[in-house]
Amino acid sequence: MTTAQKETLGFQTEVKQMLHLMIHSLYSNKEIFLRELISNASDACDKLRFEALNNADLFESDGDIKVKISHDADAGTVTIADNGIGMNRDEVIENLGTIAKSGTSAFLEKMTGDEQKDSQLIGQFGVGFYSSFIVADKVEVHTRRAGESAEDGIRWTSEGEGDFTIEGDAKATRGTTIVLHLKKDEAEFADSTRLRHLVTKYADHIAIPVEMIKEAEPVEGEDAPAAEEEWEAVNSAKALWTRSKSEIEDEEYQEFYKHIAHDYEDSLSWSHNKVEGKLEYTSLLYVPKRPPFDLWNREGARGLKLYVQRVFIMDDAEQFLPPYLRFIKGVVDSNDLPLNVSREILQDNGNISSMRSALTKRILDMLKKMAKNKPEEYKTFWEGFGQVLKEGPADDFANKEKIAELFRFSSTKGDDDAQVVSLDDYLERAQDDQDKIYYLTAENYLTGSRSPHLEVFRKKGIEVLLLTDRVDEWMISHLSEFKGKTFEDITKGELNLDDEASKKELEEAQEKHADLVERIKAKLADKVEDVRLTNRLTDSPACLVVGKEDMGMQMRRMLEAAGQALPEAKRILEVNTDHPLIAKMDSQSDEDRFSEMVEVIYEQAQLAEGSQLQDPAGYVERMNKLLLSLLEG
Repeated sequence: MTTAQKETLGFQTEVKQMLHLMIHSLYSNKEIFLRELISNASDACDKLRFEALNNADLFESDGDIKVKISHDADAGTVTIADNGIGMNRDEVIENLGTIAKSGTSAFLEKMTGDEQKDSQLIGQFGVGFYSSFIVADKVEVHTRRAGESAEDGIRWTSEGEGDFTIEGDAKATRGTTIVLHLKKDEAEFADSTRLRHLVTKYADHIAIPVEMIKEAEPVEGEDAPAAEEEWEAVNSAKALWTRSKSEIEDEEYQEFYKHIAHDYEDSLSWSHNKVEGKLEYTSLLYVPKRPPFDLWNREGARGLKLYVQRVFIMDDAEQFLPPYLRFIKGVVDSNDLPLNVSREILQDNGNISSMRSALTKRILDMLKKMAKNKPEEYKTFWEGFGQVLKEGPADDFANKEKIAELFRFSSTKGDDDAQVVSLDDYLERAQDDQDKIYYLTAENYLTGSRSPHLEVFRKKGIEVLLLTDRVDEWMISHLSEFKGKTFEDITKGELNLDDEASKKELEEAQEKHADLVERIKAKLADKVEDVRLTNRLTDSPACLVVGKEDMGMQMRRMLEAAGQALPEAKRILEVNTDHPLIAKMDSQSDEDRFSEMVEVIYEQAQLAEGSQLQDPAGYVERMNKLLLSLLEG
């Protein structure tokens, strides 16, 4: 093959922005560049092992996989070399010139210019190869894909500005070598002791040996021959999950998490377990602290790193966890699966179903334990992942009550919008004869907490959950009940609080004000399904109610926001005849004035629930007219 000519290409726009942000935001933790590059080298070695399962020739003449780190203090360089899978020209451009990652635009939009906040965001996105430029003003990458000829080697060079050069450059051995030309004030990293410390800190858990040149013992005498270079493993080179829990420090667990998740921050919690019996496997599962930017993409890459008998098989093995747990990171290592397992085989393998069920329960138990013992950490988890967890009752019917125990909501017992009330908390405070869990859905907490529908519940001292996430109404439709108590939306259907005195009072009012109801119904015939008197309100003149079997307003808004066309839905207007405005309407003989009052009452009911008016200007005009008549009267 003819060696490719030298070519200069521009970085993708997002890469330029990423490089600038990273260099200026992560200056306080520069050493993570080595963690990221070792992690990438380890992944390349894992991928070689996997591809070599079907093509042993990829090992060429060297099956001894390793990562080597060297330095040259005089030249100011640090070199990280692996003999893993390597890259061809197209892969170099794809991996080192672009960021083909979901959520890139959203990530960049969230940047604030505040270094501390931005560094956390960068950590969620993953720093990877580009962290090299935190300490280097020039980076060279020399690589060749396993199985290709020496002449197919590629050299990539960049100073981390607007472009990079790529050219053919023969490479005798497979794999990738990265040479960092350190900035003048980063010379500390071209030091053996410093590098050894960082390898021990960041790579001890990696199952592939990370080697450095052994420090030679000083030899006395001027004519003493120079000692030959001898490489030695600096890390323990034993997969973390294969070790006993009792011998692993928390710091080691956290460093391993950062390695597999490419995260900048520690995880919130983890669970390390070895299962023996009918199935034999080891799992190490982590709960991240913050959500990734592609969390809402249910079709995106997700899942665990899969190993079979300590041999890496694949990233993102989604078959081991249901979609609502797609935020979980970790590894699973099986002794029962074949080494040539594929995604198709995983889909149909009976053992996978058993492992999936066990791993799911283990995660739910881990979250329950966190909620009980570390409420502040659970609060952080809920704020980041709560809405995804709410997909659980639809995804996982068998565990829906376990999942529901983890839910947190706002409620009328709270003073703010903090979602801290569990369903168990609610039932513990419920009245003795209460057989329902009452809830209200709203666009936001303020709208929900001030809803007229709450008035009778506050009067009777009954707690109501305030559900403000758009997914809530859909979630409740799949959950339906919790510990024998059914859920009831207080904005739907007729309200029945089993109060005989109230029922009788309502019946008497209906008979007394039948003519008023008919007059209002005639004025709003094209806007509402029905008009009736209410037993919900104590202070407000009216409210709108959805039919018992009709779609709630929150679900309607969610579907409309997704672009789904829905038929028009008329609702029921309930009026409170004890309110002075309604009493005034009842005595109003001027039909024009009566019509205006009816329109205003109806539109106020819409506003109170957070809906938009079809004719805001008309509402303002009517209100001004009524106010003027009040002032003139």
